[in-house]
Amino acid sequence: MQQEAHLKSDLMRQFDSQVLEFMDSLIEESATPHCPLLHLQGSSQGQGKQFVVRRSLLDELFEVNHIRTIYHMFIALLILFILSTLVVDFIDEGRLVLDFDLLVYVFGQFPLVVITWICMFLSVLVVPYSLFHTWASHYHESSHGTLWSLLLGSLFLLYQGLGLGFLPTFVVVKNSFPPASCFIIILEQVRLMMKAHSYIRENVPKVLALAKDKSISPLIPQLSHYIYFLFAPTLIYRDKYPRNPIIRWSYVASKLLQVLGCLFYAYYVFVRLCIPQFRSISQQLFDLRAMVLCVFNSILPGVLVLFLAFFAFLHCWLNAFAEMLRFADRMFYKDWWNSTSFANYYRTWNVVVHDWLYYYVYCDFLWMSKKRFRAAGMLLVFTMSAVVHEYILAICFGFFYPVLFCLFMCFGMMFNFILHDRRKGPIWNVIMWTALFLGQGVIICLYSQEWYAQRYCPLQEPSFLELLKPRSWSCHLQTNPAVDS
Repeated sequence: MQQEAHLKSDLMRQFDSQVLEFMDSLIEESATPHCPLLHLQGSSQGQGKQFVVRRSLLDELFEVNHIRTIYHMFIALLILFILSTLVVDFIDEGRLVLDFDLLVYVFGQFPLVVITWICMFLSVLVVPYSLFHTWASHYHESSHGTLWSLLLGSLFLLYQGLGLGFLPTFVVVKNSFPPASCFIIILEQVRLMMKAHSYIRENVPKVLALAKDKSISPLIPQLSHYIYFLFAPTLIYRDKYPRNPIIRWSYVASKLLQVLGCLFYAYYVFVRLCIPQFRSISQQLFDLRAMVLCVFNSILPGVLVLFLAFFAFLHCWLNAFAEMLRFADRMFYKDWWNSTSFANYYRTWNVVVHDWLYYYVYCDFLWMSKKRFRAAGMLLVFTMSAVVHEYILAICFGFFYPVLFCLFMCFGMMFNFILHDRRKGPIWNVIMWTALFLGQGVIICLYSQEWYAQRYCPLQEPSFLELLKPRSWSCHLQTNPAVDS
């Protein structure tokens, strides 16, 4: 009887979750137009993305014991990774080796990372807000409104390109930041650039809409609203967001601990599954057999890294900040794992970035083209996403190897049209997962091979063409014991 009661309770939770998801979809469909193609003199805040109070999907699913068991299985796998590492080190060294040299290396120069981030954040806090405040305050009074807009708009674009675009990248490259430290700066660089664009894009139409009425003072958002937006887990600016009444500090602590746990999880995945394989395989001549074996051996660590990145950032990290800010709309992702098409997967994997690309790239492109060239708009979104992803990896890894770009632009575009939204049924979900697994294997295999090849076969004075040629295609020297992993 007790087991039946538990089963009924789980079924009721699942039913409640499905009802809430259905209501969320109704709210989203009714509140958000298909694509708000607006003239710049119209306000977009009432017609774009609508924020509502809702929880993250995994928080709801983890209340079901059957789903939470999968989470426990991943914890058990982490324990086995730790035990296997300790046992192997004890056999090899005759003692327990509790060092984390890899973590210390990838997060190196952390004080400089903090200083760089503070400078970036302060510049984004001051420059876009000051430029917009100056423009909005004088636009009504100026007899040369177009020239004034062109001048300050050019200054904003110059700041985006030079202040946020070039300078952080120069600091990273000049100081040879290790990978994790580099990822922190470059990802924050991209995030702050997207937020600055959203702030200007959402507020300029409100000023233009009131330009004809000289008796009404321009609407300038409060600085507190802008500061809140810079920390909020969204890339779409609003003056106000739905807020929760309290902060659950125990929830914040649990999410931050889970982020830390995912970090150590990724460490053991690389230590046990990646480094031993690629230390040896990087010394072999590049051929088809080695390539196929490498890809299939890289699928497991690739999938684990994918899951860890999703859970650590899109669920734990964003929910922790949302809770501290009492930000109530927690739909940072949807049920992408149930996707039967890559089109749906792209929309649901990272809702935060998808919203920005949809409203500020795709919809604005359709507005400028007067609702024509929808395929070109989709191509523009894919190209921008692919270029930014490849830029992040190239800067952080220290070499140009456009594997992810090719996967995005070739296979990603192809699957987007082949596995479209009309594909339904379990078989298409299996196909989606199979393609996703293979893609992760290719990414881990090729980038890891190139990482070691860059260290085993360094070029003293490489030409520009040699920098573009993957080093792993020709590097097959004997292992250099002095090379650090």
